[in-house]
Amino acid sequence: MSSTSETFRLRLDLAYDGTDFSGWASQPGLRTVQGELEAAIARLLRIAEPGASRLTVGGRTDAGVHARGQVAHLDVTQEQLEGWAARRRPGAPEPSELELAAVRARKLTGVVKRAAPDIVVHSVRRVPLEFDARFGALRRRYEYRLRGEGMRKDPLSARFTADVPRRLDFEAMQRASDEFLGLNDFTTFCKAREGATAVRDLLTFEWRRTEDGAYAARIEADAFCHSMVRALIGAVVAVGSGRISHDQLVELRDARVRTSRFTVMPAHGLSLEEIAYPVDEELAARAAATRARRDPLGATGESMSGG
Repeated sequence: MSSTSETFRLRLDLAYDGTDFSGWASQPGLRTVQGELEAAIARLLRIAEPGASRLTVGGRTDAGVHARGQVAHLDVTQEQLEGWAARRRPGAPEPSELELAAVRARKLTGVVKRAAPDIVVHSVRRVPLEFDARFGALRRRYEYRLRGEGMRKDPLSARFTADVPRRLDFEAMQRASDEFLGLNDFTTFCKAREGATAVRDLLTFEWRRTEDGAYAARIEADAFCHSMVRALIGAVVAVGSGRISHDQLVELRDARVRTSRFTVMPAHGLSLEEIAYPVDEELAARAAATRARRDPLGATGESMSGG
């Protein structure tokens, strides 16, 4: 048997209804997804030390934001890893990692649902130590659901769909969304962390009509900064409702200055749908590249390196 001090990394795939959470990140006195999960893991693994079951997350969602495709990672010892698995009957075949991942998920969900039935863990599987849920991601995909004035309401999806008190032009919203594709400085739409930039590569921004009559935006990028998705949706809605013109939207984008010309949309319409990662052999290189600071964009949109 390996030493109990040997470290193993586990990847957690999970989903949650964010309505009653104060976001992902642990905060004193507040109910958060991270707080509920770490408390459940501590109980499951009988960890007494505070913070010893610390999770690293792929997408740090704000208060009220939901997730269908959230990813986190956790480091455990050999003893903890073995204790998390189901006991095998004598003579039973060795379970596959896929089977063990499902067993771990069921055991964790069974513990967490006592205090947080709005969290479901789909899988808990072993991954290389180079896997980093945050820095190893290739891209993140969100969906934002909304209904405009005159659109048919659905009480069964109201918790996950924002209402806009104006009529919306679907085609104008799609044309506006196209203006954000590619590598851009999104300072107008988010506040970058100190020492970082708001340069992001927006891969997809497209709208569809859902089966229940709402409008849903699929928005995908290599990464997002704080409130960026909801601000982008708000800007596009401003065009679709006639509050600002298409040309004014482009001017706001290029100004790279925070503005009150559009509204950041409510959190409950947003869901983190997927986080994609490279193959195992490329995990370390991807994490290193992501940690490197992006250069700001010059006026022409080209990368501008500093000395």
